[in-house]
Amino acid sequence: MYTPELAPVGGSLALSALVASLPFLTVFLALGVLRWKAHWAGLTGLAVAVLVAVLGFRMPIDLALLASTQGFVFGLFPIMWIVLNAIWLYELTVRSGRFEDLRRVINALSDDPRIQAVIIAFGFGGLLEALAGFGAPVAITGVMLMAAGFSPMRAAVIVLLANTAPVAFGAVGTPIVTAGALTDIDYRHIGAIVGHQTPLIAVFVPLIIVLLADGWRGIRETWPATVVFGVVFAIAQWVSATWISVELTDIVASLAGILAAVILLRFWQPRGTEAARERLLTNAAVDLLASEKAATGSIRTRRAGSRAARAGSATGTSSASASTRTTTGPVATTGAVPVSDVPLDARTVFLATFPYLLVIVVFSLAKLVPDLKAALGATDVKIPWPGLNGHILTSSGAASGATVYTLPWLSSAGSLLVICGVVVALVYRLPLQDAARTWWQTLVKLRFSLLTVGSVLALAYLMNISGQTLTIGAFIAGTGALFAFLSPILGWFGTAVTGSDTSANALFATLQQSAALKAGLDPALLVAANTSGGVIGKMISPQNLAIAATAVGLVGQESAILRRVIWWSIGMLAAMCLLVGLQSSVLSWMLP
Repeated sequence: MYTPELAPVGGSLALSALVASLPFLTVFLALGVLRWKAHWAGLTGLAVAVLVAVLGFRMPIDLALLASTQGFVFGLFPIMWIVLNAIWLYELTVRSGRFEDLRRVINALSDDPRIQAVIIAFGFGGLLEALAGFGAPVAITGVMLMAAGFSPMRAAVIVLLANTAPVAFGAVGTPIVTAGALTDIDYRHIGAIVGHQTPLIAVFVPLIIVLLADGWRGIRETWPATVVFGVVFAIAQWVSATWISVELTDIVASLAGILAAVILLRFWQPRGTEAARERLLTNAAVDLLASEKAATGSIRTRRAGSRAARAGSATGTSSASASTRTTTGPVATTGAVPVSDVPLDARTVFLATFPYLLVIVVFSLAKLVPDLKAALGATDVKIPWPGLNGHILTSSGAASGATVYTLPWLSSAGSLLVICGVVVALVYRLPLQDAARTWWQTLVKLRFSLLTVGSVLALAYLMNISGQTLTIGAFIAGTGALFAFLSPILGWFGTAVTGSDTSANALFATLQQSAALKAGLDPALLVAANTSGGVIGKMISPQNLAIAATAVGLVGQESAILRRVIWWSIGMLAAMCLLVGLQSSVLSWMLP
């Protein structure tokens, strides 16, 4: 039997927390500073986690290794199972020739690439987060942005940043429902408080997306649309979380934001669209060649990138040519090529958007129809992990439920995507043999991403079961009244480690509750803060970085993506900490 201790290293909570943070710090040092490939960073972090568990937290080595294997399997199924089939669904559109039609449909919605980025990454991505979560929005919207002409690197950064505010209410409110179940606080009350926090982030996300897509010039030329989208999304999220339904909040907010943008575009159009397209082509070429330089380190590539940038600035022709070159992952091209002027008819529009409309319909039925949701959930298989189950206790001495692995073989979003893929292949008249061959080729291309996500989840499971994450949380929670300002950091850290806001709440919701009671603070506020902090940590999670890199064909360049998003994550976290701290005192009138 193994029972984790809060302060196993020298009896000091501070020293124990420092030691416990070594695996997580190792991963980010390897990615952000040493610029290792993600799978090596993940495996190294896992090795450090095993050493810390065995030597620092005195966990038997056999239990440490078994906990790692359970996490590794969870990383493969259901996490990478979702990503694999999301990318396979995209590959089917490429094989069928419908990818070009999808680009034309996106262009018909708005021919401005900056507006397209907001609608796809934040609007459609928020809808996918509401229904599926677990990496599906990043994988699907990443390739859609490339269809709109964005380079792989820019697409990855944009979709990671867009996958923030909707995360708290993702997968039909699962993170908040989990927090309520663990703390016995009404999850609707927790959701209402979250609905008074994350909308203040959501307001600015469309503006940041445009900034990433086209700089300050883009903001000056498109600000009416980005402000309308952000404000309408935030108000709808606020209203739905407070008075309508926690489970439907992201669906309501995403649809409201998209509808508001479409209505506005009927009466107003952004300035500088044509120039923005030319800059997009130039940036796509520069980004692509910079990625090749990062992957190969060759002097010739660096010189070619300089020449392409100069030529692209003048004419845009070289950029368009360079941007259609093959990347290193499952996506064949950046899509930054001229869009056909052939008029779209209803049949073309329907077939081009069919895979994504089908995903929305299937996930809506599976998540929102109670009887069907219950029937799918009943197929889940509970597997007590061999050699681990029954040998792990919580710090309170109770049997740990973390040693039971759930196999959602039918209810998983990945399995639902398989169903969608088969239907798409039939509708597109692709032979099922070709569809199966495409699936296998996609699996082979994802082999390093499978290793990355598996090792990161193995690290996360080991840190959880050995008590490392609990020690870090207890140290932060010991700051007294100051904890109100620091509470979002726990959610941010938990999501960054596990890649899931639901997992962050499973780790720290009860800790937030007990710390609030000791400090004389509102427990519901701090439990909500854990959720809101988690949405900001998702963009820097090694798991999500690997998913984004895989989707856009930048496998091995996760460290470059991390360096582009980490400061946004830290800045948003600082803002959320300030907001929650003020809500615990002078801004308490904001709370429901």
